[in-house]
Amino acid sequence: MDASFLTHLLANHGHDGDHGWWPLFPLLWLAVLATIVWLFTRRRWHGRGPGGGDRAKEILAERYARGEIAGEEYRERLEQLR
Repeated sequence: MDASFLTHLLANHGHDGDHGWWPLFPLLWLAVLATIVWLFTRRRWHGRGPGGGDRAKEILAERYARGEIAGEEYRERLEQLR
C-alpha cells in the first residue's frame, strides 16, 4: 500500500459518521441473545439438573429416617435415583 493512501484514509476517517465500532453490534446482539437463552434454560431447568437429584436423595433419606419407608425400599429407590 502506498503511504499517501494510508494517510488519506486515516485523515478522512470519521468524517462520515463511521466511528469504526460498528463490527461490535453483531457481538452485542449475540451477547443479548445468549443471555436470554441462558436465563430461559436456567429458569426452565432449575431444580432438575445435577443438584435436583441431590434434593430427591435428601427427601428419601428423611423419609427413611422418619420410618416411612423400610431399608430395602430405601436402597431400591436410592439406586433408581443414581
